[in-house]
Amino acid sequence: MPNCKTIAICNQKGGVGKTTTAHNLGVQLARNAEKRVLLLDLDAQGNLSDACGLDPQTLERTVFDVLAGNASIAEAKSTLEAGLDILPANIRLAEAELAFAGRMGRENLLKKALSSVSGEYDYVLIDCPPSLGLLTVNALNAANGLLIPVQVEYYALAGLALIRQTAELVRDLNPDLAILGLVLTFFDARKTLNKDVAAALADEWGDTLFSTRIRDNVSLAEAPSNGQDVFSYKRGSYGAKDYAAFAAEFLKRTEGCYGTRG
Repeated sequence: MPNCKTIAICNQKGGVGKTTTAHNLGVQLARNAEKRVLLLDLDAQGNLSDACGLDPQTLERTVFDVLAGNASIAEAKSTLEAGLDILPANIRLAEAELAFAGRMGRENLLKKALSSVSGEYDYVLIDCPPSLGLLTVNALNAANGLLIPVQVEYYALAGLALIRQTAELVRDLNPDLAILGLVLTFFDARKTLNKDVAAALADEWGDTLFSTRIRDNVSLAEAPSNGQDVFSYKRGSYGAKDYAAFAAEFLKRTEGCYGTRG
């Protein structure tokens, strides 16, 4: 297994907790497990950058400049705290599909860029856009693990089939890609539908499903608006407790072996 574990956090559906998972998992890995972590914002909305306290609109260099070959990761990244860096994004990334459409090897742009820093980090966590376009293909091609946050609702079941299919297609380019696991988000044990969907996912995905469930918690929504992770914002909240538990389970899984080939 590569020393640097590159994890694409992906779901083509928006609002499922990709950014929240990337942010709080990265913080916990760096702060409590003393890992060297690069957060990589690959969404033109720049929500991860914003949640980390950056103003996406004032950034001089972003991941777009790195993909375009106009800046290195070292030049474009920002250090958030000891062991935790971010390669930010802003709305300019929305130009990527058109800007790189005619470029040879366009599906390898991110992989090539990350190769220059693979020795500097233990983990690269990629917050993918809510689509399965060129940027997500770049993320999957650069990654050796795929983490899928899943909101426990009926339509989640149908969407996962498309993600699995995309991962299979990308594996022709990147045979190292494996599905690390699924993590349930916005879980409310009081709701029958939540429990039914969780049971259906467990039946279909088995041990690929992380046992930790991220409960629906207002602190997870409030923390980013203050430019904070949930641990800094409200350490005693369910959100903080759940992401701490998830990070521990994530560490155990990634420092063992990756989950399934799909």
